[in-house]
Amino acid sequence: MQNHPIPSVTDPLQYRAIGLVRGIYKPQDDDIFTRGALIDSKGNEIDSVVLGRVITLIRNHVPLEKPHLWVVYPRCRNNQNLHLQITGIWEPSTLKKDLLDSEELNEDSVLKVDSDSLLEGDDYFSIRGELIFTKPEEKEVVVKIRQKPRNKQKKALPFKINLKGEIPISCTKCFNEEAKGITSKRQWESEEWKQRVDFDKLIASTKEDGTAPVSIPYFDLRLGNLCQLKCVMCLSLIHI
Repeated sequence: MQNHPIPSVTDPLQYRAIGLVRGIYKPQDDDIFTRGALIDSKGNEIDSVVLGRVITLIRNHVPLEKPHLWVVYPRCRNNQNLHLQITGIWEPSTLKKDLLDSEELNEDSVLKVDSDSLLEGDDYFSIRGELIFTKPEEKEVVVKIRQKPRNKQKKALPFKINLKGEIPISCTKCFNEEAKGITSKRQWESEEWKQRVDFDKLIASTKEDGTAPVSIPYFDLRLGNLCQLKCVMCLSLIHI
């Protein structure tokens, strides 16, 4: 079994919408277990459904009166309201023992981790898709997710995810290029600087507020009086 609730990305152009939400699942009623609401740590009630693959697991091993870290597929109802499809639960510390005791898992397939905490923390989402709309002044972003058909006869329709956030207009060029499979300036620069900077060391030294110790790993100094207006920050209007 995998050691993380959200699988690693298998392709640079992979589309997906999956996330983690810590909260309490409250069924609509005793007769309708699969429909209800997920109450998050801030008290927000989010319309939710439980997918068939985890119904038995939840009924037999998960105390619903306690909060858990749920693996969910986010959707937007009526283009605005958030809706969650519960597809799993991440709680190795308890589920590992319960499933072994009930013989629903064997030693070879059991989770290889014991900690319930993740590096990304709670309420983490991985949204990968095509940027189709952004409104910076309202902090609105819309991403289209394409789905893989489950069978050859049925065509999977794409869906849209409405996000609250901000993508600078200057970044949309890279977003659009990457969606088409074109290597963007962002990707080129990232690969180029991987050869010059120890990213693991830089990430480890970065503080929670995003700041990092000042250091100069690379310095490019070219002396001369010839200007070709080639600098990315240069404009002919301000050039002397």
